[in-house]
Amino acid sequence: MFNKILIANRGEIACRVMETARRLGVRTVAVYSDADRNATHVALADEALHIGHGPAPKDSYLLQDEILAAAKATGAQGIHPGYGFLSENPDFVEKVEAAGLAFIGPSASAIRAMGLKDAAKALMEKAGVPVVPGYHGENQDAGFLAEQAAEIGYPVLIKAVAGGGGKGMRLVEQPKDFADALASARGEATTAFGNPAVLIEKYIQKPRHIEVQVFGDGTRAVHLFERDCSLQRRHQKVIEEAPAPGMTAEMRAAMGQAAVRAAEAIGYAGAGTVEFIVDGSNGLRADGFWFMEMNTRLQVEHPVTELITGVDLVEWQLRVASGEALPAQQDELSITGHAFEARLYAEDVPKGFLPATGTLSHLTFPAGVRADSGVRAGDTISPWYDPMIAKVIVHGSSRAAALRQLDDALARTEVAGTVTNLAFLGALARHAGFAAGDVDTGLIARDLDSLAAAPQVTAAQKAVAAMAALDLIAAKPEMGFTLWAELHRSVTLEVQGERFDATVEVCGPDRQDWTIGEQSIVANRTAAGWVINGKPLPPLAVAKGTVTLFDAYGLSFEVIDPLDRDAGALGDGNLIEAPMPGLVKAVFATAGQQVQAGDRLAILEAMKMEHSLLAARDGVVAEVLAKAGDQVEAGAALVRLEAAEEA
Repeated sequence: MFNKILIANRGEIACRVMETARRLGVRTVAVYSDADRNATHVALADEALHIGHGPAPKDSYLLQDEILAAAKATGAQGIHPGYGFLSENPDFVEKVEAAGLAFIGPSASAIRAMGLKDAAKALMEKAGVPVVPGYHGENQDAGFLAEQAAEIGYPVLIKAVAGGGGKGMRLVEQPKDFADALASARGEATTAFGNPAVLIEKYIQKPRHIEVQVFGDGTRAVHLFERDCSLQRRHQKVIEEAPAPGMTAEMRAAMGQAAVRAAEAIGYAGAGTVEFIVDGSNGLRADGFWFMEMNTRLQVEHPVTELITGVDLVEWQLRVASGEALPAQQDELSITGHAFEARLYAEDVPKGFLPATGTLSHLTFPAGVRADSGVRAGDTISPWYDPMIAKVIVHGSSRAAALRQLDDALARTEVAGTVTNLAFLGALARHAGFAAGDVDTGLIARDLDSLAAAPQVTAAQKAVAAMAALDLIAAKPEMGFTLWAELHRSVTLEVQGERFDATVEVCGPDRQDWTIGEQSIVANRTAAGWVINGKPLPPLAVAKGTVTLFDAYGLSFEVIDPLDRDAGALGDGNLIEAPMPGLVKAVFATAGQQVQAGDRLAILEAMKMEHSLLAARDGVVAEVLAKAGDQVEAGAALVRLEAAEEA
């Protein structure tokens, strides 16, 4: 076993690897960028070295030579890449091995074999693994690709051959849309991977995304059963589970054998995932799954596999990479119970899942829940990296029991300081179709309006926020009668874009009469604390003029300064502003141009994603205030339209 390893990553996965390494007595070395100087993974490591010249990944976590130098300087014997960044870079693997260090992952040749989707599918066909009908060749002529799409039959998927995470992927349902979709997919693929090449696949009408966890020693491999990752939005996984609902013994055996054949065909060593697209239109059948791709690394959703098998996959990685034998044979592996993982992100769901930033003033998870996280209260969600806050993971004796645990865990998770997708996750956990196991990759899109709807804020919740804003919750009766002499106070707050006034008449130490709009709310103090409508007040946190109620998955109220009551009125649609810090990737507007509502005026790249900025109304471009390549802050004006004429 290693004595010391370096983790060439950050955030949640770096912390996850350190947890196992510490249990095994292996010392850890962290690397960090300018933005991560005070990050959680830095605090957890035994040693930490600053690398790079800036916060961007290309200036820090992607600097191969600097990472190798850090490993040598600290005496690390191996490098764990986590996932993302350099985890699937075969050139880096070769550099690590040339430096006399162990790469805790597969070989460079295995990564290359699975790195391009078209070549990987040809290899899988040769190994006897079923693949989706499509075109995976080298001819990238647009006209030729359109002909191939017609032969395959619409709908089709255009996918970047070097893709992942839904980038460079477009669904095309009609021939007339193919050319635009191809251009868009190529552009995004070039940005994300530096490779515009694409492949064309038949689109499965009711697809399920089921993947198999494999583990190899370079010669032999075993599988650790399947995970269902069908609950996706725009090809990004949201909630994963293991095992897959509705799975039959026959299909599990067929998928597991196919995944093992795939791994052994490339001499795979370490943890990997073979992803399959499954036709769920008529139940799960042994002849209804096809190879999509292989991820040659540990997956984000690996904890659900760990919980149903009792295996620590990071421990297995360290043991095999240090020269030990495969830790278990196939007949020694079994499934116990059911597990779910929900990805908690800093993102504004009602605004189209826009990634968010902010400083976490409060962060707690319920007891008994596994929460894999790379941040703590006080940490900042940075615009430079993925906005994941945590993975909330539960395990139960059955799917129904585990789903009840997930629902409860999400309801009792407390986050303040940024907007999150917590309410969205809660709505998914309570979705009737999901609860019944009737899942496919289109579920979220079909019910998006109801799933993404902002929660209704009640008058009682507004009163609680106002009590906290005026510091009328914690005051004790023994502080003196004068405090409780009859008095009137008021405060203005804003929630979900709505401003409201709250007025209170304090009627002694044990009663407050609140007026919220036209509604009256009475708060009474009991021996157990304040109650409204017979219910105790929910937990809350107050920080820097913001009151967060940990009710309805978290409601954030801004306290409005009386002098600023008229500020912040909604704009007239003249300015198109950056919704977050980022890089202006492209500008399509020119001064004097006539535009219509919904026209794309610019593209902002932030948090590993591209965001189209659209005209809010019909009008004429008055001036363009930014150019491609500009790094801008949140709220920066990018394009201004001429003022609308008076009616």
